Amino acid sequence: MEMDKTYQPEKFESKIYINWENNGLFKPSGDTAAKAYSIALPPPNVTGSLHMGHAFQQTIMDSLIRFHRMNGDNTLWQCGTDHAGIATQMVVERKLAKEENLTRHDLGREKFIERIWKWRQESGGTITRQMRRLGDSVDWSRERFTMDEGLSNAVKEVFVRLYDEDLIYRGKRLVNWDPKLRTAISDLEVENKEVKGYMWYIRYKLADGLTTNEGKDYLLIATTRPETLLGDTAVAVNPKDERFKNLVGKDLILPLVNRRIPIVADEHADMETGTGCVKITPAHDFNDYAVGKRHKLAMINIMTEDACIREEGEVFNTDGMPSDEVSGYIPEAYRGLDRFKARDLILEDLKSAGLFDHIEDHTLSQPFGDRGGVPIEPMLTDQWYVRASVLGKPALEAVEDGRIKFVPAQYTNMYYSWMRDLQDWCISRQLWWGHRIPAWYDEKGNIYVARSEEEVRSKYNLDQNIVLTQDPDVLDTWFSSALWTFSTLGWPDNTKELETFHPTSVLVTGFDIIFFWVARMIMMTMHFMKNPDGTPQVPFHTVYVTGLIRDEEGQKMSKSKGNVLDPLDMIDGIDIDSLVKKRTANMMQPQIAEKIAKRTRKQFPDGISAHGTDALRFTLCALASNGRDINWDMKRLEGYRNFCNKIWNASRFVLMNIDGMSLVKPQASDLSLADRFIYSKLATAIKDIREALDAYRFDQVATILYEFIWNEYCDWYLEFTKAILKDDALSAAQHNATAYTLVDVLETVLRMAHPVIPFITETIWQQCAPLLNRMNDEKTIMVAPYPKAEDYVFDAAAEKDILWIKDFVTAVRNLRAEMKAGPGVKLAPIVRGASEDEQRCAKDNSRCLTLVANIEPIVFADSDAKLPPCASKPFGTAEVLIPMKDLVNKDAEIKRLNDMANKLKGLIKGGEAKLNNEAFTSKAPAKIIEGAKAQLELNKAQLSKIESQIEELSKL
Repeated sequence: MEMDKTYQPEKFESKIYINWENNGLFKPSGDTAAKAYSIALPPPNVTGSLHMGHAFQQTIMDSLIRFHRMNGDNTLWQCGTDHAGIATQMVVERKLAKEENLTRHDLGREKFIERIWKWRQESGGTITRQMRRLGDSVDWSRERFTMDEGLSNAVKEVFVRLYDEDLIYRGKRLVNWDPKLRTAISDLEVENKEVKGYMWYIRYKLADGLTTNEGKDYLLIATTRPETLLGDTAVAVNPKDERFKNLVGKDLILPLVNRRIPIVADEHADMETGTGCVKITPAHDFNDYAVGKRHKLAMINIMTEDACIREEGEVFNTDGMPSDEVSGYIPEAYRGLDRFKARDLILEDLKSAGLFDHIEDHTLSQPFGDRGGVPIEPMLTDQWYVRASVLGKPALEAVEDGRIKFVPAQYTNMYYSWMRDLQDWCISRQLWWGHRIPAWYDEKGNIYVARSEEEVRSKYNLDQNIVLTQDPDVLDTWFSSALWTFSTLGWPDNTKELETFHPTSVLVTGFDIIFFWVARMIMMTMHFMKNPDGTPQVPFHTVYVTGLIRDEEGQKMSKSKGNVLDPLDMIDGIDIDSLVKKRTANMMQPQIAEKIAKRTRKQFPDGISAHGTDALRFTLCALASNGRDINWDMKRLEGYRNFCNKIWNASRFVLMNIDGMSLVKPQASDLSLADRFIYSKLATAIKDIREALDAYRFDQVATILYEFIWNEYCDWYLEFTKAILKDDALSAAQHNATAYTLVDVLETVLRMAHPVIPFITETIWQQCAPLLNRMNDEKTIMVAPYPKAEDYVFDAAAEKDILWIKDFVTAVRNLRAEMKAGPGVKLAPIVRGASEDEQRCAKDNSRCLTLVANIEPIVFADSDAKLPPCASKPFGTAEVLIPMKDLVNKDAEIKRLNDMANKLKGLIKGGEAKLNNEAFTSKAPAKIIEGAKAQLELNKAQLSKIESQIEELSKL
C-alpha cells in the first residue's frame, strides 16, 4: 500500500494487530536449536481494565519480547488472567442485586458460581481486548485463566503435596478480617487511612485492695477501641517502669465484665507513651496477640463474623485450642450489638460506673478493607496456613547467591527484609469464588486432604457410610498465582513447553508485590520444579522492578482523586465532556465530583487528543528511568507524537526521492562521506541500544533512537542526500550509493525501533523491505532480524569530517539568522584558523557544502590576512567570516545599531546615577548593590561592541 500524506495511526494500528494475531505471529518459532526466551505476563484481574501501570509494564515486556523474537530466539510471552476472588464475587453480587434483587445466598453456591462463569464469558475480557490495542504480542493461543481446568488441577496438586509434607496446616490464628465481606484478607488488600478519632482513658481497678505508688486504686488505660475491653486478658507495663514494678503479677478487675486479669511486664508497653499501661486483647489486636503468646495468655474472641458482639466469648489457649481457663462471659447488654454501637453503650456504662476518666482527640491510622470499605477487625479464626519459613529458606538463598537478581539492585534489600522475617502465610478465604480447598471433614471434625472425595476415601481407607463435608473455604488468589510460571506451561505434566521455556527469563513487576507475589513464586517454584540434577529450579533469572506512574504533580493516581489517566484515551483521544463523566462516575459526594470536574476542565480544556499507540509506548519507555517513580508528562507524549510524525514524513521523502530507481548494493568506493558517516553512527546506535536493552535501560533505548532518527538521520543525513542527489557532477553509481544508503538505513532503523514502536515501523517497513529484497516469508517486520552492529562499519574518520562540516554549516546558518539574511542569499564565507586536515575536508566536500549551506566555495585565510569588515562566528578551533556587504543594508543596519546604542546609554546613565546615590548605597543590601554594578558593566561592554560594529559598517 502507498503511504498516506499525513501520519494517521488510527487508520492502520488495529488492522495491523489483527493481521499479526490471525497469522499466528505471536507464537514461539518452535526452533529447538535456538535459544529459548520467555516472559510470564503478571496476570491482570479478570474484572480489570487497562491502567497506566499495565500500559507501562506491558510496553516494557513487549519491547523485550519483540527484540528477542527478532534476535532469532524461540520466544514465548505467556499470558492469562487472574480470577480475582473478592473482586469478581463482588462484581457479580452487585449485578445480581441491581438486576434481579437477589443475593448469592438466594441462589446457593453452585448456581452463583455458574453466574460468575457466565459473567466471565460475557464481560470478563475487557483487559485482554485493551492489551491488543496496546500492541502486546502475547501468545493468545496459550492464554490461561487461574480457574481453568489445568491450573485448578495444579493448585490441588500443590496443596495436597504440601499438606502431606506437613508444609500446610490448619490453625486458629489472628487475621485481617473484613466484616462486610466476611472473609480473611491479605495485607495488600488492607488500606491504612488517617482518621480523626479519640483516645479514651479508662480506670481498671486493682484487685485485693492494692494501690499504686501514688496511692491510686486503679491503673489508667488509654485505648482507641474501648469495645475490645470485653476480650482483655491482661494489662502490660514495661519491666523497667518503676511506677508499676510492685504490681507485676498482681490482678486487675476488668471493667464492666468483673473478670480478674493479670498485670504482666512486657517491652510492648512504652513508658513514654500514654499512661505506660496497655490493655492486652490477644484475639483482636496483632501486637496484643504477640504479647499473649509470650505470656501464654488466654485469647477471647468476642465478635461474630460480621463484627457484632457474641453471646459469649470464645476462649482459646495460645495454641488455638478451646480452653476453659478463663470465663468468656459477656454482659447481656452488649450481646448482639454492632461493634460501634457496643462501643457507645460501653462508654456510657463506664461513665455511670465512675470508671471513665477523660477523652482526647486522637488522629490514628485505621485499616480498611480496600474492597469492602469498612474498618478491618483483627479476628481469631480457623484458617489454612503455609509454613513459609521452611519454603522461604531456599528462596532467600537463590537471591543471595545470584541465581536470581533484582534490577535495580536496591530492591534486593526489600526482598531480604521480608524473607528474613517470614510469618506463616494464611491461604484460606471465606468466599465462594475461587479454588475450593481440597479438604474434607467427618462428623467428628477430623480432616482429610486429597484431590477428590473419592481419593480421600481411598487414601484414608474410609468406609462409604462415613459422611464427608468439603471445606467451604477457597484459596487466596496469591496461592494460585504463585504457581504461575510453571502451572501455565502444563505442570504437573512434563510438557514440552515446560522443558523449553522454564525457568522464564525475566519478571517485570512493581515493588509493591515483591513479597506478595514475587517471593511466593520463588518459594513455590523452587519446591516443585527441579533441574535435571535435582537442584531447585528458579522461576526466572531476573526481576525487573518498575516505578509507579504518578500524575503530573507527583500524586498517586486513584479514582477517588479523579486524576486517573486511561492509556486508551491517550491512544484514541477523548472529548472533555466524556473525560469529566468518566472521572466523576460513581462519585458518592457531589462536592468532590464537582471539584474533580473543575480541575479536569482546567487541565484538559479541549479533552485529550489522539496520539496513537506508538507515541504512548515511546513515551513510557522514555520515562522508564531505573526503578524510579514517574511523573506523567503530557508534553512528552505530544513531543513523541511529533517524533512519530517526523519518521513518517522522512520516510515519505525517502520513498519519493528514490521512486523509480533500481537500487543495487553499492561498492564501498562509491559511498559518499555522508553515507559512510550515517552507517558509522548507525553501528554505534545499534550497539548502544543492544547494551541498553540487556541492562533494562528503556529510557536510554528511547534516547538513542530519538537522537539518531531525528538528529542524525532526518536533520543532517537527509540534508546531505538532497545535495548529493542533485549533484550532476556525480556518477550514476554514486547516486545509487546514496539512494541505496537512504533506504538501507531507514529499513534498518525501522527494525531497530520496532520493539518500542511496532505499528508505524511495520507500516513503513512494508514499503522499504521490497526495495532491498528483504521481505520475508511471513511478510512482517516482526520476524525480520534485529540489526547487528558488526554488519556496519565504524568509521571514525568520516564522523570527524562530518562533525566539522556540521559545525561549519551551523555557524553559517546562525550568522544568516543573526544578520537576517534570507535563505536564498548566497554567501561567500571565509574560514580563518582551519587546520590542514579541515581544509582538506572542505575541499573534498566542496560541492556538498555549497549546496547544503547555499554558499560560494570556501576561501581560507591566514590569521593575519587583511579582510573586509565581516560578521564572524567561531566553530571548533576555527572561525567563519561573512563580508558584511553580503549580509546587510548599510544604512538600515547602522540605524538599528544606533537605536540599540542610545538605549544602552540611557541604561548606563541611570545605573551610574543609582550607584552614585548615597541614599541607595547606604540602605540597599550588598547583594543588590553588587548586582547593579554587574549590570552596569555588562551594559558598557555591550555598548562597546555595538559601537565597534557601527565603526566597521561605516567603512563599507
